[in-house]
Amino acid sequence: MLDRLDHALRSRPERPAVLTAARSGAPRVRATRGELAELGDAFAAALHARGLRAGDTVGVAVRPGPRALAVLLALWRLGLRGAVLDPGAGPDVLRARLALARPSLVLADATAQAVAGWARPLARRARLALPDLAELGPVATVGPRLPGCAPALDLAASRAGVPVHRDDDGAGDAVIVFTSGTTSRPRAVVHSRAGLAAGMATVAALFDAQPGRPVLGGTFFVLVPALTGGAPVALPARTPRVLARQLHRLRPQDTYLTPPQLRDALGAGARFHGRVWTGSAPASAALLERVREAGADQAWGVYALTELFPAAAVEAREKAAFEGPGDLVGAPLPGVVAKPGADGELLLAGEAARHRYLGEEPDPWVRTGDRARLDPAGRIVLEGRCKDMVLRRAENIYPGLYEPALHVPGVELALLVGVPAGEGDERLVAVVQPDRGVDEPALRSALSGPLHRMGAARPDALLFARIPLTGRSRKPDRAATSALAAQRLGPTA
Repeated sequence: MLDRLDHALRSRPERPAVLTAARSGAPRVRATRGELAELGDAFAAALHARGLRAGDTVGVAVRPGPRALAVLLALWRLGLRGAVLDPGAGPDVLRARLALARPSLVLADATAQAVAGWARPLARRARLALPDLAELGPVATVGPRLPGCAPALDLAASRAGVPVHRDDDGAGDAVIVFTSGTTSRPRAVVHSRAGLAAGMATVAALFDAQPGRPVLGGTFFVLVPALTGGAPVALPARTPRVLARQLHRLRPQDTYLTPPQLRDALGAGARFHGRVWTGSAPASAALLERVREAGADQAWGVYALTELFPAAAVEAREKAAFEGPGDLVGAPLPGVVAKPGADGELLLAGEAARHRYLGEEPDPWVRTGDRARLDPAGRIVLEGRCKDMVLRRAENIYPGLYEPALHVPGVELALLVGVPAGEGDERLVAVVQPDRGVDEPALRSALSGPLHRMGAARPDALLFARIPLTGRSRKPDRAATSALAAQRLGPTA
C-alpha cells in the first residue's frame, strides 16, 4: 500500500493531503499531496547520501504529521527499518529498548530534542521524557532546526542513483515498536513489510475512504489508507473545544479517536458525522451509543494490538444488543484467525500479525494477554486480562518495565497497580512498602527522580503501605494491592 500511496500522491499533487485546524475549527492545509511526495523523495536522498542501506535501523522521534509520514515513505523506499522512539516511555526504558536494536541514525524533530534537552523540566509535566538522543546513535534533525539541535538532514542531496528497494516476498523488516517486558528484558514487536501492508489493507477495506471527502485521525493506519484512496486527512485538534469546532467545520466521512478523546469531545458538546471509529482502549456500548446520539451514522469499536492491527470490530447497535457476560469486541476481521488457548488466553493469527519479537524466533500465534471466548457466531468476547497491564487514557502501561526503578534504598517492596476510574479507564498508583524504620518524607523525596523519569507511566498517586502477599511463595498480590489502593484513595481521588 505504501507503493500505491507514493503513486497516488503524485497523480494529484495539487490536492490537500494533511489538514490541521485553526482555533475556530476552520481547516488549514498543512501539506499538499505533491509536497508530501517531494518531501519523501528528499528524505530518501538524504538518508542514502548518509550511507544508509537496506536493513539498517533508523530511530524515529518525529511528531505525527507530514514529516513523519514522509519519513515513513523514505524508509519504505530504501528498505530501512524504523524503530519508533516513544517519548512517553521514559529515558531508562528507552535506553534498555534501544540496546536491542542500535540505530544507525536517529531522526528527531526539534520538539523531541527539546524534550531530551533544555525543555526536559517542562516536558515532565506532560509525562514526556527522552534520554540524550546522542546516547542512542548519531542524530539528524527533521524539520526546522533550533539552537542546540543536531545538524539537519541534507534535503539538497542528489537524487541520482537513489534506489527503490524491492522485496517481492515482503519478508524484510519494516518497523519495530517496543511494548512490554521488563527493563532488563524489554520486548520489541517486529512487523515485516508484508505484515505492515496487510494491516493497512485491512483498515482500507474496513472504512473504505472516498476520494475528496476528509477523514479525521492521526495514526499511520488512518493516514496511509485514506491518502491512498484520495481522501485528505485532518489531524485531530489537541483541545476538546477546538476538536468540537473542527468536527463541526470539517464534517468528516470517517473519524478515528481514542475513547478518552471521544469522552473529552462529547464533554465539549461535539457533534459527529459519518462513521466514527475508536480503539486503543475499551469502548463501552454506552460510549458508542453516546457518539451515535451525537450525530454519528455509525460508531465502531476496534479491537487491535501492537502485534496485530486491526483484529476485530463491532458497531454500537450490535454491541448494545449483546446480553451475555463479557465484552463483545466483534467478529475477527477477514484474514484474522482467533482461538482461545488452553488457559483461556485469546490467540490471534493472520497476515497482518507481527513477524516476531526482536531476538526471538517467529511464532504465527499472537498471545494477546486477554482472556476470551468465542460465542456461537464466532465473535470474540473478552473476559479480562491474563497478564499485568494498566490501561490509562488509551496508553498501555506494563508495570514490569517501571517497577525496578522504584526500588531505591529504603524500599522493601513496590508495585504499580491500576485502580478502576470508570469507562474502562484506570488510575496508575505506585504502592511502596518502606523498610522498617525508614522516614517516609525522605523516601518520597528519594523516589521523586525515578518517578519523573517514567514519562507517560508516571503514577497518578504514590501510597506507602504494606503490600499483601499470596500463595506459598508469598508473592505480592496485585489484585489485593489494587483493592487496597482503591480503598485508600477513595472514589474521587
